[in-house]
Formats: sequence, structure tokens, C-alpha cells
Amino acid sequence: MTGKTVLLVDDEQAIRELLALYLTKEGFTVLEAADGAEALIKNQEYKPDIIILDIMMPVLDGLEVCRQIRKISSIPIIMLTSRAEDDDRIMGLELGADDYVTKPFNSREVVARVKAVLRRLAAPQKQPAEALSLPQLIIDMATHAVTAFGQEIAFANKEMELLWELASKPGRAFSREQLLESVWGYSYCGDTRTVDTHIKRIRKKLNINEASPWDIKTVWGIGYKFEVKK
Repeated sequence: MTGKTVLLVDDEQAIRELLALYLTKEGFTVLEAADGAEALIKNQEYKPDIIILDIMMPVLDGLEVCRQIRKISSIPIIMLTSRAEDDDRIMGLELGADDYVTKPFNSREVVARVKAVLRRLAAPQKQPAEALSLPQLIIDMATHAVTAFGQEIAFANKEMELLWELASKPGRAFSREQLLESVWGYSYCGDTRTVDTHIKRIRKKLNINEASPWDIKTVWGIGYKFEVKK
């Protein structure tokens, strides 16, 4: 990862210093910003390879920064949040964040996630998968379109990749760790809530109910599976 630049955005100097130390040791160049307005300026000026973005900040919060960046750029964004609720995480993912880490966090985990995101971007791109057609559900990875019950639904990248991973292998139970590896590209780092948050969002968007011809089932003690009803 030598030569890659990380823009680290957090209003807490101690957090910036700690993460910068770990990232620098791994060969990254680290830029720092203490608030959202400074982050937008540095992103525009230096064009970093990835952004680590705190949500709760003065001037402009991380959600607004993410919203503005996504209007002009697809740069990967990992969000930091200190809140226990799902609201911020779901909002960040909906705005286009690639991942999130909840405070307090392990600095090595953050570095691992940064590496995983950049590694996936650097990997040779696979040929677009063909459309998957199920009763009342079409998933087309090539056109980035999901149609359920005749209505096209907007999906963030990771939501769509996760739905495809499950729906393309109906009946197979996936652990959260397996889904992290296949969709996000990193091994278990102690927090699998990323998967749970995405599943919750996918279920809501698809409006799954008892009458649906398919379901995303929770497999207790394991993870999730996509089930087509007979």
C-alpha cells in the first residue's frame, strides 16, 4: 500500500494522531482535517486515495461531507461513529460510504479495512455478472439495477453486492465472516455489524413480507441465507 494517500478527518486530535501513526507505519501518506469544511478543501486539493471520515464534527458533519463528495467523486469512504444506534450507520451507507467503524475501535482494524478497500479497487475487475431473475425480483449487476415487484429500487454498491451474493446461491447459509470476506474483502476483525446493518437496509428496501416469494432468513448461530419459497 506504499504510496497511497489517506485523508483522515476527525475533530479529536488524539484520534488523528493515533490513526496517523498506525497508517504511516504501514506506508501510507496521511493528510489530516479537523472538521468537515477542511476535509472538503483537502479532498479537492490533494485528491487522496481514500477517506476516513468521522460523523460527529463541527462546521460540517461527516454525513454532509459524504453527501457532497459523492456528488463529484467515487473515492472510497470509511466512516467513524461513536453512536450506538443504527441511524448514523445506515444514513452513511445510504449516502454512499463504503464501510463504517464504531468508536471505540482497534486502530489495526481500521488499517485492515483501509487496506481491504484499496486492495479490492486494485484487483482486476471481473466481467459483469448476468442478471439474476427470480419470482418478482431481478438483480442486474451490469446495469446496477434491482427491480422488485415491478418497481426499480435504488441500492448502494455494497447493498447490491451483498444481495447478489445471497440471492445467487439460494438456500446456502453464509456466516457474517464469509460475507465480510466475499463482499467487503477483509477477514473478521471483531465487528460483523456491518453485515447486519446492510441486511436490515436491504430487507427494508425490498419490503419483504409474508406474501413475498422469497426471504432473507436469519440463520441463528450462523448468519443469513436467501430462501425462495415453494
